Amino acid sequence: MSYNLLKGKKGIIFGALDENSIAWKTAERVHEEGGEFVLTNAPVALRMGQINALAEKTGSQIIPADATSMSDLENLVEKSMEILGGKIDFVLHSIGMSINVRKGNAYTDQNYDWTQKGTDISAMSFHKVMQTLYKKDAMSEWGSIVALTYMAAQRVFPDYNDMADNKAYLESIARSFGYFFGKDKKVRVNTISQSPTPTTAGSGVKGFDGFINYADKMSPLGNATALDCANYTVSMFSDLTKKVTLQNLFHDGGFSNVGVSNEVMEAFSK
Repeated sequence: MSYNLLKGKKGIIFGALDENSIAWKTAERVHEEGGEFVLTNAPVALRMGQINALAEKTGSQIIPADATSMSDLENLVEKSMEILGGKIDFVLHSIGMSINVRKGNAYTDQNYDWTQKGTDISAMSFHKVMQTLYKKDAMSEWGSIVALTYMAAQRVFPDYNDMADNKAYLESIARSFGYFFGKDKKVRVNTISQSPTPTTAGSGVKGFDGFINYADKMSPLGNATALDCANYTVSMFSDLTKKVTLQNLFHDGGFSNVGVSNEVMEAFSK
């Protein structure tokens, strides 16, 4: 169901890889709500994914950009404003990668070159995106910038590895840069802490299936799906949330406030 919540709004969506990704679902929902946007991802991700189908479906253009490259980001922002015909109303940062996780290196056995690369991609890229938007005065007043995160930033999930550190840094960047974006540009910046979601990125974490089942049994409302997250993100892009900023918003079916559930207790009592 569409409410035209984003009619006339224009934005940039980072990280749509395939139809399982949250960024993909968000792009579809933004389109349904009347928003226009540019799609972007790293060139290697564009080759791996199916983003052309999404662009065709939503009438969007694709601009390749390495989110760790300032020159790529400057080109992205400038071309996006040209294509969209003005300033940006919303941005979704849905980018994350750990080479240590991909290569099977434990948290206690890091390759620090890989760690640094993962931090640059997963967290520092968010600062670079916002600094580019800020310096170019590219955001409209009351615009909204959202990044996706996970509760491993606050609690220990052993196999989430160095991505937990990256998410903690990401959330800190949102608060710190969000202060200046709010004071100087009237732009809001938030992170959404999503349930574990079966995306291409998430499935790389060891024991992910068990992890999803556990979270689902711990959450009073069950896990939030990628589509649920897309709907929540649409609300954060809309004018209905104009005074929400500097927040880490848990979107996890209640998981973050549950100590233990009856279902989990029953599993241990058998």
